[in-house]
Amino acid sequence: MNDIKIAFFDAKPYDKESFDSENWDSRYSITYFDSRLTEQTVSLTKGFDVVCAFVNDTINAPVIAALKNNGIRLIALRCAGYNNVDLKQAYKNIHVVRVPAYSPYAVAEHAVALMLSLNRKIHKAYSRTRDSNFSINGFLGFDMHGKTAGVIGTGHIGQILISILKGFGMNVVAYDKFPDHERAEELQFSYTDLDTLLGTSDIISIHCPLNKETHHVINEVSISKMKDDVMIINTSRGGLIDTKALVEGLKSGKIGSAGLDVYEEESDYFFEDFSSHIISDDILARLLTFPNVLITSHQGFFTKEALSTIAKTTLNNIADFIKNDSPENEICYRCDSVSCRRKKEGKCF
Repeated sequence: MNDIKIAFFDAKPYDKESFDSENWDSRYSITYFDSRLTEQTVSLTKGFDVVCAFVNDTINAPVIAALKNNGIRLIALRCAGYNNVDLKQAYKNIHVVRVPAYSPYAVAEHAVALMLSLNRKIHKAYSRTRDSNFSINGFLGFDMHGKTAGVIGTGHIGQILISILKGFGMNVVAYDKFPDHERAEELQFSYTDLDTLLGTSDIISIHCPLNKETHHVINEVSISKMKDDVMIINTSRGGLIDTKALVEGLKSGKIGSAGLDVYEEESDYFFEDFSSHIISDDILARLLTFPNVLITSHQGFFTKEALSTIAKTTLNNIADFIKNDSPENEICYRCDSVSCRRKKEGKCF
């Protein structure tokens, strides 16, 4: 397979290390590009067979058309989300595969880390004690035991999060378009409608994919239905939250705190160093001023285990594509779904 050439975009040092480790036998010829895949950089793909892309690469209609013209046969996403891909343009032009579950534990654990840090002000305590200030004024939190957590999306990550939160003794309610009642009985949580979840939860954590149906699932109207002083956690995709509405909710005091590992316009900033620059995004800059907001730069996936799984699965996806016209982790274009359960059930028309 070493005649298969892969153009690897938005490559970071940790990407190169993990993929080179998995490709130790040089099964593939991988060329790493520091730049992201865009309409301006797509010309770099000439002479390659496969493009390996990440969450902030632009895979719109013009890029896909150029990729096809350059002879690219496969877009191998090294991530779970695919909202940056124009699936309609890709349909019948270029196959697209993704990594469905690199480490659901990594993301679920990061969501809990955000909850604990916001609740017990761990990030503030660290800064204060570093200055030899040992006052605990302003650090008052609450017992998570006995509180209600609302989980939107009960896939692998959502279920693992629920298991962790049940360990804290929390009551968990969940909403999912495709409820898994068997797992709900096993983990002892209950499904409910979205409005009930919003109105009863002390903490709301979002773990669903971003698509037309879920875009801005957290908005001005949904925030108005929430309990006062609610905590909102998002480790999925930035577009799930209307950030302007979030800011207004924080300003009014309706939202007590927010932990964000993702942001709507993160592609302009996340994964890069802007410490010597002025943040020109007014909404992001505003969020960074709130004392009750904790932002991390899309690092929920970032564990040794996850990086290893991402590299292994991505390269296996490529091998699967070469051997099989319909690889296991290919996105179902017709219904805009990943590993389409409706397709497997014979219900995708």
